[in-house]
Amino acid sequence: MDVATLFAGVAILGLLLLFFFLIGIYLTAESYPNLKRYESESFFTDPKHGNTKQNFPSLEDAPSTDLSVIVPAYNEEERMPQMLNEAIAHLNKRQKSSPTYKYEIIVVDDGSRDKTTETAMMYSEKYGTDKVRVLTLEKNRGKGGAIRLGMMSARGQWLLFADADGATRFSDLDKLEQELETLLVKNKTCNNRVVVCGSRAHLEQEAIANRSFFRTILMHGFHFLVWLLCVRGVKDTQCGFKLMTREAALLLFWNLHVERWAFDVDLLHVAQHFRLPLGEVAVKWQEIEGSKLVPFWSWLQMGRDLILIWLRYSIGAWKIRDIRPKQQ
Repeated sequence: MDVATLFAGVAILGLLLLFFFLIGIYLTAESYPNLKRYESESFFTDPKHGNTKQNFPSLEDAPSTDLSVIVPAYNEEERMPQMLNEAIAHLNKRQKSSPTYKYEIIVVDDGSRDKTTETAMMYSEKYGTDKVRVLTLEKNRGKGGAIRLGMMSARGQWLLFADADGATRFSDLDKLEQELETLLVKNKTCNNRVVVCGSRAHLEQEAIANRSFFRTILMHGFHFLVWLLCVRGVKDTQCGFKLMTREAALLLFWNLHVERWAFDVDLLHVAQHFRLPLGEVAVKWQEIEGSKLVPFWSWLQMGRDLILIWLRYSIGAWKIRDIRPKQQ
């Protein structure tokens, strides 16, 4: 057997393996996200009325409050109170200057093993379920899955998701809202679908100075993969502080396939698929002890998810559908 024949045989074998690999990826992927939830996840507890169970509304309903803040929380009984205190103080101050303004905070306990639900319920008891509601998931779904269920249970015209650790200064919400209003004025044909991302990109050089060389390489590698495969034009896809209109949330979270660390990339990939106006605003951010992100393994998992996001959408294994809000 000559060398040319050997190379041809290896090439054919490689193509066959690639073909069957892609077929396997296609056949094993769910075309659309699984949106089922346990029955218990459709209710919240009202501690001021005998701990009665009340139905969460649906994102498809007409909005009945100005802002919903979704707080995904996994084993956050210690770090979450500071974040909630800051958020409630800021929003209550806004209410004093504008009495008709309404907000709600939905804490989504993502299958915690500590007293995250009990801690959040203290706020629900103090401020009432009109302001603070607790959604307890029966099992851990991942940050993206928790945020999706919170979004699907929200009443707000505008919706923000914010990390429970309070790493982002909550008052920076004002800057995100200003950017969202600007984008709505500039893009009058966007069907009221706009997303604004909080960004830590301006802090990157300072962060690099305090990181190990290995972690810096991982960070740059991740950013390159995001740019190459999934999302362009957004410098910081991973900041857990994003604001959007109700119409944008309905469109995006019905289409969210990834439920764990790389869910932000999936979300923004779908947003760019629909050509939604995207804004990015610098926010103040600080490292909070107790992060769930394990540097090497979490980056590795996210890198794998990025490749799968690109591959599954590219071959049509994952599909995107245009879900519109009900006509009012």
